[in-house]
Amino acid sequence: MNFWMRLKSDRIAVLCMILLFSVVLLGIFAPLIAPHDPLEPNIKFKFADNSLEYPLGTDQLGRCVLSRLLYGIKTTVVLSLLTMGATLFIGTFLGIVAGFSRGKVDEAIMRLCDVLLSFPSEVMILAIVGMLGPGLTNVVIANIAAKWAWYTRMIRSLVMEYTDKNYIRFAKVAGCSSSHIMRKHLLPGVLGDVIVLATLDTGWVILTISSLSFLGLGVQAPTPEWGMMLSEAKNIMTTHPAQMLPPGIAIMVVVAAFNFLGDSIRDALDPKGDQTKAVVK
Repeated sequence: MNFWMRLKSDRIAVLCMILLFSVVLLGIFAPLIAPHDPLEPNIKFKFADNSLEYPLGTDQLGRCVLSRLLYGIKTTVVLSLLTMGATLFIGTFLGIVAGFSRGKVDEAIMRLCDVLLSFPSEVMILAIVGMLGPGLTNVVIANIAAKWAWYTRMIRSLVMEYTDKNYIRFAKVAGCSSSHIMRKHLLPGVLGDVIVLATLDTGWVILTISSLSFLGLGVQAPTPEWGMMLSEAKNIMTTHPAQMLPPGIAIMVVVAAFNFLGDSIRDALDPKGDQTKAVVK
């Protein structure tokens, strides 16, 4: 059974993919779907109950919670996907180059990775944001800087396993260029493991961006973002605790979906998956 058949037969994976695809679509088409302007305050309707006009009620400034939640998808989820894409591009490129080239190039890249990996990711992100200042762009830069070295080292170790394969040796003997071997042979070989790592790590990026916004170091008000919505809701938690539910549940569901999908992709890529299931049955 091939990869796609394994994945399609996993109900959890299908459900997670449908959920995440729907969330991304809602974020892209938020301007067309959102019932109100997420930035427009209306003090007269602050803390309004759920209704047809305000399905999730309003916040302390009378802004539509549903509209802010929908617009927050682009800031939280889509931005996390773009951040992870940039991190993967840098980590995959440097990891393949280091693992295939060896020698001084490998040594230089690995020493730089060692320096960056000597600091915990969270500490490095806080330090970078602290130096550059709060803001969406700086949060993205901090996340990429904190994670690319880890991906570079992981992908390098995968590439080093493939460089000893017979078909790689044959490609070298046949006179194929290094760029051709890395692009046509090594990249497809490590792509599956990279996708699994990226899917599992996307949830971590979402939590990081939301956490920084919650602490006031990320997205700044009044931009709609799930972590920022939680930060605003915490000030009225004792009087209106329900304000924390929409962004909190949204973060929890999306992060869980990415984690479950990553586990399913990992199982689908496992060639012994069918045998294991058969033994269990």
